[in-house]
Amino acid sequence: MVDQPIISALVLGIIEGLTEFLPVSSTAHVLLAGHFLGFNSPGNTFAVLIQLGAILAILLVYAQRLISIAVSLPTSVQSRRFVLTILAGFLPAAVIGAIAHDFIKTVLFETPMLICVMLIVGGFILLAVDRMKFEPKYHDVMDYPLSLAIKIGFCQCLAMIPGTSRSGATIVGALLLGADKRSAAEFSFFLAMPTMVGAFTLDLVKNRALLSFDDSAVIVVGFLAAFVTAVFVVRSLLNFISSRGYAPFAYWRIAVGAIGLTALLLGA
Repeated sequence: MVDQPIISALVLGIIEGLTEFLPVSSTAHVLLAGHFLGFNSPGNTFAVLIQLGAILAILLVYAQRLISIAVSLPTSVQSRRFVLTILAGFLPAAVIGAIAHDFIKTVLFETPMLICVMLIVGGFILLAVDRMKFEPKYHDVMDYPLSLAIKIGFCQCLAMIPGTSRSGATIVGALLLGADKRSAAEFSFFLAMPTMVGAFTLDLVKNRALLSFDDSAVIVVGFLAAFVTAVFVVRSLLNFISSRGYAPFAYWRIAVGAIGLTALLLGA
């Protein structure tokens, strides 16, 4: 018979991988699922460690492009500018996240009611933005100006409130600032790389005293599940967004938030 923690780890890993790069808030889904599954992880260390699976997934999918950019850095002005825009977009989250880390993890992450409300609010915002008629000025992430990247970076900071969604905040910000849907999602992917690595490293340092290899099997299951499902999502998401837009994700957020809020109010 499979242990309950293993099953919970598998479920949470799949949820992490499926939602990390969608504008639905992976943090909200993992925390709410963990709450209702009764899965206990001191300091949320499990969520921190399985996130590495999603990080490796996007690095794998974009490996060829990342290598191409790295190789062309000495000769290509465009490549150097692109790397600078990604670092500039990452900077606001790096500074604010480091300062507010303890408050975010000990207060905001421990408030399921807030998470559900933010899922619903974010869903309506995403739905409204998806229905707007834009005339995009930016179609290629390699040509995003530095000022645009910094503004998107500040939008990303909103995701420090669990339930907001890092990808949702960056995508909505990019759309409102003149990017088209496909490049907005792709820039969110690239911005996720330093942001997720930075958040993972900070969480690892802050919670190193809580880490234990006693639950290594649970962690490995969650990690592998997150990695496999995240690879699938990253490979297919851009085409889906190009053809369907963001409305399906908005409706999903509203539904999950409403169900979670109802369950919490009923004492679940």
